[in-house]
Amino acid sequence: MSHPALVPGAVAVITGGASGIGLAAATKFAGLGLKIVIADLGEERLAKAVETVAAASPDGREAVLAQATDVSSVDDLLRLQLAVRQRFGGTDVLMNNAGIQPGSRMFDDRNDDTWERILAVNLKGVIQGSQIFAPGMIARGRPGLIINTGSKQGITTPPGDPAYNVSKAAVKAFTEALEHELRNTPGCRVSAHLLIPGFVFTGLTAGGRTEKPAAAWTPEQTVDFTLESLERGDFYILCPDNDVPRSLDERRIAWAAGDIIENRPPLSRWHPEYAEAFAEFIKR
Repeated sequence: MSHPALVPGAVAVITGGASGIGLAAATKFAGLGLKIVIADLGEERLAKAVETVAAASPDGREAVLAQATDVSSVDDLLRLQLAVRQRFGGTDVLMNNAGIQPGSRMFDDRNDDTWERILAVNLKGVIQGSQIFAPGMIARGRPGLIINTGSKQGITTPPGDPAYNVSKAAVKAFTEALEHELRNTPGCRVSAHLLIPGFVFTGLTAGGRTEKPAAAWTPEQTVDFTLESLERGDFYILCPDNDVPRSLDERRIAWAAGDIIENRPPLSRWHPEYAEAFAEFIKR
């Protein structure tokens, strides 16, 4: 088994669990014998997800709970926690996976709430989910697992979608701090991990396409890689895809860190004066 919390009878709560990576994780965990709680929005989407997950579970529909949840709402998350406790007794696995990416600009119209919505779901949802569920997970005294879904855009922060980048960069920093806190809490058997997907074909990334691009991984491939990473004990679950191998990701990340060390302009990877230097760096 990839992690001691991923055992038959354990309880997994997955936000954004009705589609994409979240649904793939819920289905995989159900197949391992876990009881599954799908937290998402949309009655029809939740109902379809329940049927998919129940079909993968040896215990069928009895092992699956769906709860309409807006992760930006503390009240919704508290209701979710109560529903899990009443149905299954508590939580062993928490996957803070819900996220949105509607696109953003640096100077949006003052009446546009895009930045607020992105930060509320992508960042506050992760922070609030962890703060609400983690104390109870620790108190259970059982092996526990928290997976927060980040993004490579939160590490190399490419230009074009600043609000999303900010939200995912903050998820990285929060999850690092969370794992530090957990490993220094006496008696705690819960670990936190940062999922950093590659190009995954989901509703979030489809962009109107109906067929998976050759470069993209499926959500199922991403979840399988996550389990392999957990088995190795990885904190940073840095996923490749069919176009970008880990070695290229590592060079891009190293170059981004080098902007500070070398005192280059920010985002020098996209600065015309550094294009040749970056290309040579990647070739090494």
